Amino acid sequence: MGKSSRKKIISEWFRIASGLAVFAFGVHLTIYANIGLAPWDCLGMGIANHTFLNYGLAMTAIALLTLFIDLLLRERIGYGTIIDALLTGNLVQLYNNINPFPENHNMWLGIVIMLIGFVFMALGMCVYMKAAQCCGPRDSLLVGLGKRMPRVPIGVVEIILWAVVLLAGWLLGGPVGIGTLISTFGAGAVMQLVYSVIHFEPREIKHRDAAEIIRIILNKI
Repeated sequence: MGKSSRKKIISEWFRIASGLAVFAFGVHLTIYANIGLAPWDCLGMGIANHTFLNYGLAMTAIALLTLFIDLLLRERIGYGTIIDALLTGNLVQLYNNINPFPENHNMWLGIVIMLIGFVFMALGMCVYMKAAQCCGPRDSLLVGLGKRMPRVPIGVVEIILWAVVLLAGWLLGGPVGIGTLISTFGAGAVMQLVYSVIHFEPREIKHRDAAEIIRIILNKI
């Protein structure tokens, strides 16, 4: 039972990494579209513009800082949260580095590329979330903030959070454009469409935090 349990957990970690690889490719496409970035990516690029960090390392630093805030807010942190924080930004940077195509300058083509990117992001999140080891740092932050503003709809909390992040990214020189607007309002719609097609409901997943995973392994060794 112990070895079986351990193998199952490890296979779930590989599932998380695989899902994040697909998700990161989707994010890469939204960057390659070159029509403006989503708020968090805008902030990452802004930080990269003013530091020795590239985009991937900047996003990793943001994710780790967000993870620390999640801990202060006493949100559930799983191995999925940790792997997301360490891996996603660097995978996007890898895709950016190996992309053989010239920079896109066509707005309409950029919109198509961005929408395709949203599909990959949704599929990657599906694979990642099915491991049931908690959400990424930014999602946990949103939940934590939402709990502390119970009278404010979670959608409004998300808009406020995005607005603050986008403002910081814009002030740091991050790319803002029509793609920013499409990302803010279109990514969720594409995600919902994809999940309807593949019959996936993320709210039905019962996540296990890092402490619970450790107990499962230790109790069955």
